[in-house]
Amino acid sequence: MSYLSIIILAIALSIDACVVSFSYGLTYKGISNALKLAGFTGGFQFLMPVIGYFLTGFVKSYIEPFADWVVFFIFTYLGIKFILEAFEKRKAERLCIDIKCLFLTGIATSIDAFSAGITLSLYGYHILKPAVLIGIVTFVNSIAGFALGRRLKTFPSKWLEIFAGIILAALGIKAVIF
Repeated sequence: MSYLSIIILAIALSIDACVVSFSYGLTYKGISNALKLAGFTGGFQFLMPVIGYFLTGFVKSYIEPFADWVVFFIFTYLGIKFILEAFEKRKAERLCIDIKCLFLTGIATSIDAFSAGITLSLYGYHILKPAVLIGIVTFVNSIAGFALGRRLKTFPSKWLEIFAGIILAALGIKAVIF
């Protein structure tokens, strides 16, 4: 997998963390809060593809003949999910920034990265380089989202989610076409 493909994947996967960080930025101040949030989201975005990658090893021989189609369905599903979620009405909630909430936020924003780890395993790629890039891009995008939230009180995060969904669906389609 080329660096460009990994970076595009990392950007798409980091959109959830960016949007969540944006929401936190609307509520909280301080670089320490931004760094804590980015550390958790980036850390989990690094860890989850690694977990998905190694868990796939147990069933890889059974699904490897269908790898292109598995990749297609995973990424297309995630892409459509992102787009549909962009149109859902969300209930305004007060965000918390304690360790438990940050831990849960890290997990929630990295579930899609778990699927990416499965995909990388099916294609036979090594996991370290993609996982590190995904974690770094997510960390940076989380900081950027937090900063944007602090600066802009009304930002259409819906369009970021739609954009991420289109990227993920395109990666799924690319798996079966090329």
